[in-house]
Amino acid sequence: MNLSSSISPPRHIVLLGYGGLLPFLGLALLILTSQEYRPFWAEALVNYGAVILSFIGALHWGFGMSVQNMSAERRRDRLIWSVIPALIGWLSTLLPVPLGCLLLIVGFVVHFWQDRQLVRVVSLQAWYLPLRLRLTAVASVCLLIGAIALVVYS
Repeated sequence: MNLSSSISPPRHIVLLGYGGLLPFLGLALLILTSQEYRPFWAEALVNYGAVILSFIGALHWGFGMSVQNMSAERRRDRLIWSVIPALIGWLSTLLPVPLGCLLLIVGFVVHFWQDRQLVRVVSLQAWYLPLRLRLTAVASVCLLIGAIALVVYS
């Protein structure tokens, strides 16, 4: 792994990253506890997940545009990959909610795999990959809870 020496993310990155999990956590909880509005909260969860998946895809656009000493082929691959999460997110909003949740989980996991591939060849902050793993895990668990709750309680 080719990582820079900074081990802990800056405070604002921690707040923004974990703050971005609050809608996932809140919506998963609402899906479990709010029978009357469960379909609404479930749609909100998929829509939020789609937005966040699109956002993290854009990270690779930024890496492709700004990382120094990246080969032209690797730069092209980052730019191509960066738009795929947005397409996955959009497709997830067109599916029945449980399937949309599952597609988003696949999107988040594949994106994390893309992050791992990138970290092997370019120098990123040492905190980037562990933070992305934690954020991916929590978002994915919330989406899985949403999908299961909809199937069980429907």
